[in-house]
Amino acid sequence: MVVDSLFLEGCLEPVAGEAISGRAPAWVEVGIKKDVQGQAQFIAESATALAEDLPAEGAHHREWLSFAQRMGELLCKFFELPGGLGDDVSPQIERLQQSADDRFRGWLLRHFADLPSLPASKAPVMLHHVPRHLSHRRNSSSARQALLLFDGLAIDQWCKIRGRLAEKLSSIEIDEGACFAWLPSLTSVSRQTVFSGLRPREFTGTIESTAAEPTLWAKFWQDAGLRKSEVVYLKGVKRREDMSRIADAVSNPNIKIAGVVVDMVDEIVHGATLGKRGIASQIDDWCDTGFVEQLMTLLLDQGFEIYLTSDHGNVDATGIGRLNQGVLSEIRGERVRVYRSADLASSVPAELDTFRFDLPGLPVDFLPVYPKGRGAFTGVGDRVVAHGGMSVEELIVPFIRITQKSSSNDE
Repeated sequence: MVVDSLFLEGCLEPVAGEAISGRAPAWVEVGIKKDVQGQAQFIAESATALAEDLPAEGAHHREWLSFAQRMGELLCKFFELPGGLGDDVSPQIERLQQSADDRFRGWLLRHFADLPSLPASKAPVMLHHVPRHLSHRRNSSSARQALLLFDGLAIDQWCKIRGRLAEKLSSIEIDEGACFAWLPSLTSVSRQTVFSGLRPREFTGTIESTAAEPTLWAKFWQDAGLRKSEVVYLKGVKRREDMSRIADAVSNPNIKIAGVVVDMVDEIVHGATLGKRGIASQIDDWCDTGFVEQLMTLLLDQGFEIYLTSDHGNVDATGIGRLNQGVLSEIRGERVRVYRSADLASSVPAELDTFRFDLPGLPVDFLPVYPKGRGAFTGVGDRVVAHGGMSVEELIVPFIRITQKSSSNDE
């Protein structure tokens, strides 16, 4: 039903109406706030419906972006359920995740190689398109631009932050979209594409580190016609005490482009002990500090258009066994291992359920090996939150534009 989808996708928010709940038509019931039992039932039913509405094998890439946003909205609601009710709904959610990941993997194997060369003027398809998209928009606008990269932010976690922003900042306009990260969905690979505008094979020498990002960011904008003094890059930003450093940088009237890495979510993810449900709670606590709304307010007050994205998402994963290979693997992530030759890549023990997916956009000596499904290269049965793989939640990330509402919208 169309009305159900609008609530599932976050386009509409339910309202209070206990007096008529249970007696209203079905299409009205979906718009009435429910008790937690009713919300759990809605989430279970929505997960089942969404699993039956997967993009087809030959789907356009934008169908997957739209699906990821719908799934993110649903997961955000799921992680807000109390633990016991969440456990009751978990089977439906896990079936949805498995069905989506299986279909998505098959689609990626056939179509991912086509994505990097798609046009990006209207919206970025992949993360390396982001600076080019911003440059295109600069040509038709005099506004300053700030790119906020929330390291490790999955779409469901963006939905949590968006809800908190909507509570505090009624004067902002949020235009939501999504785009594809790079594989493997690791920070050193995917985040560098955002700040360089390049494919990974074009920064082979720095692919294992993010240290070159300030230089790559400045070079992109100098090539686009700006002076180095008009561009700023900041990282390690996450708490209210960092606000003065940000304010000092962006208050300089010469700055036209700001790139800011906000890495609190990634810090939370790598310290997670209670899965993605625990992460959702910690993001709530972070939002309570006021940092995110203060960051948005500062940038908007300084005349910036804000663009927010992420380098990768994250998933609850289960260990399939450790790989104790010493220096054989150049990058030893929990959701991917990277090798420098085909011989080394083939050294992964056969008893581990893994697969290779070599992309033309990666360096020729950069060969990722992935665990199947939501497996992780950790102790058998260990539960971790990780990234690096090709699930919907890891590989499709938010791309958001935030501006001040115009006076005509307030009237």
